[in-house]
Amino acid sequence: MTGRKKPGAELVLLPMGGMGEIGMNAYAYGLGTTARRKWILVDCGVKFGDERDPGIDVILPDVSYLEAEAKNLLGIFLTHGHEDHIGGIAWLWPLLRCPVYCTPFAAELVKRKLAEAGLLGEVPLRVVPLGGTVEAGGFSVEYVSVTHSIPEPAALAIRTSAGTIVHSGDWKLDPTPTIAPLMDIDRLMEIGNEGVDVLVCDSTNVLREGHSPSETEISDNLANIIGEAKGRVAITTFASHVGRITSIAQAARANGREVVVAGRAMHNIIAAAREVGLLKEANSFRDQTEYGYLPRDKVVLLCTGSQGEPRAAMARIAADNHPDITLDKDDLVIFSSKTIPGNEKSVGELLNKLAEQQVEVITSDDALVHTSGHPRQDELRQFYSWVRPKLLVPMHGEARHLMKQTEFAAECGIPETASAMAGEVLRLAPGEAKIVDDVPGGRLHVDGRIIVPSIEGPARKRRKLAHVGVIAVSLVIDGNGRMVDDPQAVLDGMPEETVAGYEFFELVLDIVEEVFESIPRKRRQIDEVVEEKLRQSIRRRIETEWGKRPIVHVLIHRV
Repeated sequence: MTGRKKPGAELVLLPMGGMGEIGMNAYAYGLGTTARRKWILVDCGVKFGDERDPGIDVILPDVSYLEAEAKNLLGIFLTHGHEDHIGGIAWLWPLLRCPVYCTPFAAELVKRKLAEAGLLGEVPLRVVPLGGTVEAGGFSVEYVSVTHSIPEPAALAIRTSAGTIVHSGDWKLDPTPTIAPLMDIDRLMEIGNEGVDVLVCDSTNVLREGHSPSETEISDNLANIIGEAKGRVAITTFASHVGRITSIAQAARANGREVVVAGRAMHNIIAAAREVGLLKEANSFRDQTEYGYLPRDKVVLLCTGSQGEPRAAMARIAADNHPDITLDKDDLVIFSSKTIPGNEKSVGELLNKLAEQQVEVITSDDALVHTSGHPRQDELRQFYSWVRPKLLVPMHGEARHLMKQTEFAAECGIPETASAMAGEVLRLAPGEAKIVDDVPGGRLHVDGRIIVPSIEGPARKRRKLAHVGVIAVSLVIDGNGRMVDDPQAVLDGMPEETVAGYEFFELVLDIVEEVFESIPRKRRQIDEVVEEKLRQSIRRRIETEWGKRPIVHVLIHRV
């Protein structure tokens, strides 16, 4: 039930991540007046850093607005267990401190994260079965089964006094998944018949026509490829893809091979799946320590590292420094995955290392060994026809994906479309959808164990360091404004010599002595004057000789 309409009550969407990007999904829905709103947060995910953010492994949505509204935050509702939907919970829950709702498999994954963070007994984690409904203030949230590339994904039917939203989560139409249940099409059609005001929908694959292949097709193809292999077969895929792990296990068994598992993330996912009654074939999986004792034609290695992650099992195998696993000429590696945008360079390096070992490689460009967990155009068209929303809001995609889905939805007859980016408050109902406000938003970086700002944080300075190097100068000055000893300098990330062959180290010391002597004795008593004069002079002179301006630090000691 949508409930009785309340005068003045607005239903709004505040994306905090996931709009205009792939990953870091976090969508806040608000109900009430501008002055008094209650909120729920759907998903709390992360992105992973790349070379643009040196030293940053994890990127979080900035939830400072919800932190200020924490007393009005009724709960966090997780659609499924992928990192880009649950990875921020352990980092951000201490700022939000509200109940967390999710299906059993996602709960197992969240528990492991909370245990690592020392929060397991503190976070109120509420397990909701597929088909279950949660009443939270003015929100009624129903978990509807869909199919995706992880167990127990759900779309959320969110009913309020101002209207009903279907938040699709991540999904695809797969009539023959390797792990039940099927998508609950009947329930989606019933919800559509009740009346859906807004569909907030996955946009990841909207640029592709047709229909995604089923997971069963992947299983059959893997079985055929493994059956033709003469030596070892190693398969790397997303650790969270329990359906794919099942496909690999079935393909291995069909060809009389044992499955060996390598990689911490893979072991964790398998353990979580077994905990909720999935992946029963995992009982006979072998550990990596048994790999060397199995005949080459009797093993399938299942390992992490499909995205070229440097610490994952496949990267260590390709570099020939894994403690238990090696590959030989004519062994086969299958990348049963798609390269995530931004990972192309690291995956390419991995493929080249395997080629240097004369290992055969098959990727999704060579054969049907991977299928996406997101809908193509024919699947979107079917979903629209079941739900029949008045308004379509695209999510989970870069700007081009969002723009394409608004165009595609209009072509399919959806009356209204609208979109928003992180920090923009989009009014969904009543009336025409439009941006009505904006709030502080953006990204946070996890730097080691510390959450820091993304714009003014350490990554910005590291980017500059990576391009121009650093010079640190130290000098001791007495009460009369004289240097007590020779200045000291440290240069990092710079060439050794100028074009003329003079050492940059000696040049810096020359500059320090020359500039210091040019400063009037009285002004030498002011640290800021000496520091700025030396810093600017060193930068200008080095730029003349090198063509780049390094970062310069001047340390003054008084005696």
